[in-house]
Order: sequence, then structure tokens, then C-alpha cells
Amino acid sequence: MRGLDLQVKKGEVMAIVGASGSGKTTLLNILGGLDNPTAGKVQVGKSNLLKITPDDLVRYRREDVGFVWQHTGRSLIPYLTAVQNVEFPLILLGWSQKERRERAEEMLEAVGLSHRKDHLPDRLSGGEQQRVAIAVALSHNPPLLLADEPTGELDSHSAADVLDVFKSLNQACGVTIVIVTHDI
Repeated sequence: MRGLDLQVKKGEVMAIVGASGSGKTTLLNILGGLDNPTAGKVQVGKSNLLKITPDDLVRYRREDVGFVWQHTGRSLIPYLTAVQNVEFPLILLGWSQKERRERAEEMLEAVGLSHRKDHLPDRLSGGEQQRVAIAVALSHNPPLLLADEPTGELDSHSAADVLDVFKSLNQACGVTIVIVTHDI
């Protein structure tokens, strides 16, 4: 990350395109609080990730960031339905059952999958799984969504659908989205 100077404005959608091994995933891991920066300045909203305390880092990861991975297996629990997957992070945040279900159904509607809410991930197409993963990542309404090669395993039609979901959710929710990819 030496020499990197990057500023992402609140509510912006940014794609960072680069070859494999160029540090894109490392950048996302630092922005998401999964890897610790060793020098420089990493400021995300009000959080200085170079000087953040362990307790504040846990809070930051839990409340301020949503993640979408290339492999939906990192985002979805295989034995939970789509709606249960979206509800799961909200259980950890202490939301009531009624609030969780309402939010999960709202998010599945936002990604165009309310009709598939009772399906397990292995009964969904790759594009549908990725859209559920987006709903999971945004279920708790974080201000930042990080996506690592979110269309890397999808056909061009499904990839376009996923990118459309990102665009519509950015416009509807004002979430800042940073996508890293090798695919222009």
C-alpha cells in the first residue's frame, strides 16, 4: 500500500480495478478493519484505523461496515434460508424478532428476491446468492459497503444484475460502496 493516496466521498460508488496480486483485497481488508495498517493514515468516517482500540475495532466491524465477498460461501450460512441469512447479523446486534424479520424482508425486496426468501442458498443461482449476500451486508444499514470481486464468479447477465443492485441501493440508502475487481 506504499504511496497510496485514496479519498472516497460519503455516498460515492467507487470501483478499484487492478490485476491479481496488486493489493486490492489487502486494501479492502484494511478499510474493513480485518487487517491492521502498520503506517500512514487510514481514516474511515470518524474511525482512525491506525490508532483504533480493540473494542472500538469490534464495534466498527459490527456496525460501520458491510462485506460482500467473491465466494458467497463466506457471506451465507448454507443451512439458513435467504431471509434467515439476512436476519442473522441482526440477531448479533440485539434486534427484536419482529424488527429482524421486517428488515430482512425489506432488504430481500430491495435486491429483488422477496419471492425466494424461503430458499436455501444451494437452491439459488449464483447471482441470487450474491444478491442475498448484499442484503446480508446491508441489513444493519452500515455507512460503508466493501465488495471484493463480487461478480467474479458470475455470468455477464448475473453480474449486470448485481451491479444494478449496488447502484440502486447506493441511490436509495446513500451507502458508500467500494468495489475491487480485475474486470473492467
